[in-house]
Amino acid sequence: MKKTLLASLATLLFAGYANAQKIDNSVVKTLDLNRYLGDWYEIARFDHKFERGIEYCKANYALREDGKIAVTNTGIKNGQPKTSNGKAKKTDTPALLRVSFFGPFYSDYRVMMLDPDYQWALVGSKSADYLWILSRTPKLPKATLDTILAEARRRGYDTSKLIWVKQK
Repeated sequence: MKKTLLASLATLLFAGYANAQKIDNSVVKTLDLNRYLGDWYEIARFDHKFERGIEYCKANYALREDGKIAVTNTGIKNGQPKTSNGKAKKTDTPALLRVSFFGPFYSDYRVMMLDPDYQWALVGSKSADYLWILSRTPKLPKATLDTILAEARRRGYDTSKLIWVKQK
């Protein structure tokens, strides 16, 4: 009886973990990196420790001489300017970058949805814990947001967890 109960609990835990990880984080088929470079305003994000409490978030991507991408994130936290600098490197998949803000540790940066004119993007990572809505402008029209949110939900993301970033 105990073995059956333990096996059942283990199965439920594993099934719950497996279901929690089921997202579609596939990337767009093409990405013109030169068009993607520049400033992006953070419209919404999932909460995570390294951006907690930051408002007016903006990221800038610029090509470095070594072929990597300089990443500069700026924002305001507790009334004070906050800047973090990182780097990204290209992969064999154009819309999948590897980004680092902490030494040799890199994370996936997946461009999952992209406006044809490169005016907004839906970006994720390898896990369901990270999601960003980015825009070239501080605000997006409601119809555009609705389209992006519908796609994020279709991919398995819980959009109710999004934090809407204060922008000017």
